Amino acid sequence: MTTTPSGGAATTAAQAVPVLGLHHFAWRCRDSEETRRFYEDLLGLPLVHVIKSDHVPSTGEYCPYVHIFFQMRDGSYIAFFDLGDDIKADPSPNTPSWVNHIALRVESVAALLAAKARLEGAGVEVLGVTDHHIIESIYFFDPNGIRVELTTPTVPQSEMDAHALHARADLDEWTARKAARLAGQAAHV
Repeated sequence: MTTTPSGGAATTAAQAVPVLGLHHFAWRCRDSEETRRFYEDLLGLPLVHVIKSDHVPSTGEYCPYVHIFFQMRDGSYIAFFDLGDDIKADPSPNTPSWVNHIALRVESVAALLAAKARLEGAGVEVLGVTDHHIIESIYFFDPNGIRVELTTPTVPQSEMDAHALHARADLDEWTARKAARLAGQAAHV
């Protein structure tokens, strides 16, 4: 067992239960049909499952909802909850709008450009193409105010493998730099 920088215990990767991949990520939506039109008709993700209930299975609380699932080609899903009140989730008040988003992978730069043209043709404002040195991306908001990124890798897997070799050291450097900055701010208060 290893310890975290805060001194707490952390499990090693060998002890962790293997996570096989993303099953789904769920958000609140204002209107399930509006959301379906965007994800199924515009982005091409088929609606594959709908759950309708008056009670939340995990808590038992009364809250009528519909839970809709759109499938991606790798078998994972994007899901939404329509709570029947025509209210969308509020953005986080302490987080810039570009931070919280979902990034969906497309096959190529050509596919990225085709998606951009299709979105813009449907009146969706698109930012990019943005070059992130390892991927290229476009950004837009869905009808619920959720930021969506479409992205495609632009470097070979060998380059990503090389980045992985120093990822932990890069994070450790950031953590130390952040701690020093916060300590300096506290000293000036």
